[in-house]
Amino acid sequence: MSARKAPRKSKKVFISDCEGPISKNDNAFELTSHFIPNGSRLFTLISCYDDIQADIVKRKGYKAGDTLKLILPFLRAYDVSNHTMTAFSSRSVLLMPGAKEMLESVGCFMPLYIVSTSYEQYMRTLCDVVGFPFTNVHCTLLDLDKYEMDNQEKAKVKRLAEEIIKLPILKIPKNARSLRNFPKKMQDTVRRLDEIFWKELSDMKVGKILLEVNPVGGSEKAAVVKEIAARLDVSLENVMYVGDSITDVSAFQLVRSAEGVTVSFNGNNYAVREAEVAVLSRNAIVTALLASIFSRFGKTRLLTLIREWKPSALAKSDLDKPLKECFFKVCEERFPKVESVTQRNMARLMRESSEFRRSVRGESVGQLG
Repeated sequence: MSARKAPRKSKKVFISDCEGPISKNDNAFELTSHFIPNGSRLFTLISCYDDIQADIVKRKGYKAGDTLKLILPFLRAYDVSNHTMTAFSSRSVLLMPGAKEMLESVGCFMPLYIVSTSYEQYMRTLCDVVGFPFTNVHCTLLDLDKYEMDNQEKAKVKRLAEEIIKLPILKIPKNARSLRNFPKKMQDTVRRLDEIFWKELSDMKVGKILLEVNPVGGSEKAAVVKEIAARLDVSLENVMYVGDSITDVSAFQLVRSAEGVTVSFNGNNYAVREAEVAVLSRNAIVTALLASIFSRFGKTRLLTLIREWKPSALAKSDLDKPLKECFFKVCEERFPKVESVTQRNMARLMRESSEFRRSVRGESVGQLG
């Protein structure tokens, strides 16, 4: 089976995020951790700042996932290049078990696209690993080599990185609705980061990165989903979208409002809050099973099967036999949790999915927005 065998036209279309549903990586976090001293703390702090800007402050022109442009001046200051990013990515791609089989299977019965905030250097590498056509990928385009820095500017950016690393770690208080709901120390940290990114870095030559690089996250992902559906002449109710983080929220909201299928795969709180279905699984093949049901029988049948989700019900169902056999072969001992998200169970699923996410992807990556 191959993703390239997808029919040119179909009543349904499958669109997935990459990091989380397909791979275990957070490539940008890993790049920052590897090339910048104390880079894991730098990235974690900036990532939480990103969540605050997108979900709390709602800064004009800002969208979830813009972390991927905010860290670029620091990566450039430490001499990271296009080649460096590609070489590092080729050594570090870590797939979810069953991801290659999932992509091949889904590609046999419906058009298949990946919409990812990840840099294109990583996505090209991943496509080579799984044999997926890059032409069916939408991701963050980046030519890092075009942004030159002299030694004086590099030194200044490095000093800013060292300052950020020493700032108190940010954490969004439960039920926070504005920055006023944060402790004063955290408010001060956010204001200092505002100065660093939107004044000091923006006034440097390398500050062009903040203007020119446009990460595919938030509203950009939703726009791409619309574009794919329009190109295929498919209504959004016939879209199945799989995601796992705050960058998928806008796409989830778009597809769900049109009565399409939205699936949180090992998602964090943001993803579970906006998705209609929560999946907790150590193997990606479960996604192919859900996609097959949606493609062959529609959303109503899919939700019915999810309500009856247990091995005996699946064994008796008239699902695609080879796919069902593959699913039971890899998932019978660790049967995945698949549950519809409701107001009644949302808090529990947010907690369970967040904990499961950290166990699958590691504590550092799993806690990122």
